Amino acid sequence: MTGQTSSPLNQGAELPSTPRRIVVAGGGPAAHRFADAMHARGLDGWNVTVLTEEAHLPYDRVALSKALTDSTVDLTLGNTSMWDHAALDLKTGERVTSIDTAGKTVRTAAGSVYPYDELVVATGSDAARLPIPGAELTHVYRTLEDVWAINQAITELTARLGRKVRAVTIGGGLLGLESAAGTEQLGATPIVINGSPWLMNTQLDEGAGQALGRLIEAKGFTVHGGVFPSEVLSDDDGQVTGVLMADGRTIDADLVVVAVGVRPRDELFRAPEGAEQLFQLGPRGGVVISDGCETEIPGIWAIGEVANFGGMCLGLVAPANTMAEIVADRLHGGEATFPGFDTATKLKLSGVDVASFGDAFARTEHALEIVYADPARGVYQKIVTTDDAKTLLGGIFVGDATPYTSLRPMLGRELAAEPGAYLTAAGGGDAPETELPDDATLCSCNNVSAGSIRDAINGCGACEGNAPVQELGELKGCTRAGTQCGSCVPMLKKLLETELTKSGVEVSKALCEHIELSRQDLFDAIRVLGLTSFEEIMAKYGTGAGCDICKPTIANILASQNSAYVLDAGRGTLQDTNDRALANMQKDGTYSVVPRIAGGEITPKKLGVIAAVAEKYSLYTKITGGQRIDMFGARLEQLPEIWKELVDAGFESGQAYGKSLRTVKSCVGSTWCRFGVQDAVAMAIALELRYRGLRSPHKLKMGVSGCARECAEARGKDVGVIATADGWNLYVGGNGGATPAHAELLAKDLDDETLIKYIDRYFMYYIRTADRLQRTARWQEELDGGITHVEDVVVKDTLGIAEELEAAMARHVDTYVDEWADTLKDPERLRRFRSFVNAPDQKDDSITFVSDERGQMRPATAEEKSSTLIATTIPVRPVDAPEPAPATESKV
Repeated sequence: MTGQTSSPLNQGAELPSTPRRIVVAGGGPAAHRFADAMHARGLDGWNVTVLTEEAHLPYDRVALSKALTDSTVDLTLGNTSMWDHAALDLKTGERVTSIDTAGKTVRTAAGSVYPYDELVVATGSDAARLPIPGAELTHVYRTLEDVWAINQAITELTARLGRKVRAVTIGGGLLGLESAAGTEQLGATPIVINGSPWLMNTQLDEGAGQALGRLIEAKGFTVHGGVFPSEVLSDDDGQVTGVLMADGRTIDADLVVVAVGVRPRDELFRAPEGAEQLFQLGPRGGVVISDGCETEIPGIWAIGEVANFGGMCLGLVAPANTMAEIVADRLHGGEATFPGFDTATKLKLSGVDVASFGDAFARTEHALEIVYADPARGVYQKIVTTDDAKTLLGGIFVGDATPYTSLRPMLGRELAAEPGAYLTAAGGGDAPETELPDDATLCSCNNVSAGSIRDAINGCGACEGNAPVQELGELKGCTRAGTQCGSCVPMLKKLLETELTKSGVEVSKALCEHIELSRQDLFDAIRVLGLTSFEEIMAKYGTGAGCDICKPTIANILASQNSAYVLDAGRGTLQDTNDRALANMQKDGTYSVVPRIAGGEITPKKLGVIAAVAEKYSLYTKITGGQRIDMFGARLEQLPEIWKELVDAGFESGQAYGKSLRTVKSCVGSTWCRFGVQDAVAMAIALELRYRGLRSPHKLKMGVSGCARECAEARGKDVGVIATADGWNLYVGGNGGATPAHAELLAKDLDDETLIKYIDRYFMYYIRTADRLQRTARWQEELDGGITHVEDVVVKDTLGIAEELEAAMARHVDTYVDEWADTLKDPERLRRFRSFVNAPDQKDDSITFVSDERGQMRPATAEEKSSTLIATTIPVRPVDAPEPAPATESKV
């Protein structure tokens, strides 16, 4: 076979003038990437139909381990709005069963027939099964249904057995170890059976494999290596009891997961018995493709794990994405070719750093291996070079994979320093600085070169208005780099900063033009020196009078370090509008009033108070997303009156106006719900009362769910707490908004005391180190090491600051005062709440309301304000006054 295909579209021909039909068999990541690539290049002249046997939209199999431990996580790939395009048709539950190459149609299991002009087969692979007795009792690790079944089985077995489930994973490769780690996170005892003498033998040599084994065992895993299973044992009821090994041993087990590899799903290319074999298949399966990703039959392409190139089929996302892009390019008249497989891999297992790339086994003739090994620490680093020790051929890193990020893009290139300098575990310091050539692949998952990244940073025309990209999140969205496995993100961030510096854009962490320190440095300086006023801080670290960036930031830092009244001692002038009014300003100049309703729990009596206040002041009422009641339409001078009634009834400020804790959302928990396993309401109330008033770089939201059904949507919050039978699982770094993020698991099965201790540390570490207006999700994402770094600081206390963080939180708890209760005690503070300073009794005539169609008031539109009937305000009436007649307009 040759690299040139026989399709006329691949010879630089013009795009078709009438729509041509593309059918995609399969709906996994490769199929999604192909559809996305066609969509990005333009679908004029094409109709693309994607047939997937699964019931889901295409999802990210790289992140399947997340779905194992959290059955609610959404792994859907890309922006689902892509499927709304008229020329893109995704059909779920449609499994292609045969190809009619002569008639150019495919048939599905449901009996449907789809004609095609071009057929792209992306059927992927199946999990390999073991040919041993009892294999039908095992689980595999391949699809969402597979991991959900494992999750459910462990949950049910734990409840039935009343002890930890013994979960055996057969397979010590990437998927096997991720599977075993997932069972451990679900509360099972993880046991790994590996036929090879060492783990990950496909990617690691013996020294690295032995180091990995020590790390895995240190995490509580039991590893049985160098022997194969011969039978899965069970009792009369079909319950798994153990695994019989080839050497006669029996390993006790309650559940068995098989993760021993995958097999290409190439049945569409295999001829029925007695028929002519039309497609060439590889020795181990998979249809053979050219470097243009076309099969022997023109117009039929294969991408992903079903495609055999150079005698190999690989279950890696990077080559699948590359193949998808190549086919899309060729169908649009291009001549892209497949360069071969990038076999770089990185283990996604918290606390275990493993990476392998290139010629890791030094099979190249005269290759040199430069190795550092420390078996006691479980550290192994190896760099493979040409015999002159200059050109990088590959590498293996276990225990400390820090150099991997910068070295992997340099594969096949000359190193900037002698190889030993990159063995950071040997104590030589950081790896040498490496400047990537433009053609070096920085993100292998999406085949993004360093040059493409530089183009985006400097303004390549791909972004709106040809604007340069200067933010990491924007750069990821623009180029796709770092959006899949994420291992290249540190290098991506480094390249962004380097390029901005070269372009004359100062990569400054200065807070603003008046203060050269970053927010983190300024926070530490204020804390260490005990500074308490804006004037002191500006005299020491600033210039000028300050601005709308540094003023509220300094006010926020002072408030987070000293729980003093936020508007005293000159701090009132520093605050944003909402903080100055202790209320949220609305579009018409009125304010909203949000009393705290901790955990969403409220008595009927207090509900009556809110109802009476809303009636008296004619306020619009709305239940918020955080389980509180928001009252809209209060004038500035009315706020003290309203809050006096609320405070007298036992309410306090809900701080909906501040960069602080907003709400702790909860489900009803075990008190009432038959599924609840912990008292979610009591925990939510305790957390809200502990962290109320806590000032932070951005608003904070929390959620507490009483069971794994997650009714409180805790994983969409900055801190989420989910009940288990053994305590609480703690999730951190989630948020909704324009760029939503799921919180990540930090620790599991915690008792109440440990849970609160970890949250104390997390919040205080965030408050000290985050940038101005940075949500926890973005802060966590940009930390070197991400969630692993957070775990090191919060759980393992690697920085030795845990006690200090806890003490800081304790000071906040001990000194908390309600801002509105304090305001009402002081006439001077109440002077702030006047519409006109020189005429305290005058009302703001620009504020007008009308009644809406649902029987509540709303701000008048500009057109309604021009009417002579529109009033200055809805008058306050006594609570016991008769109900006014319905009206569409209000008039004084």
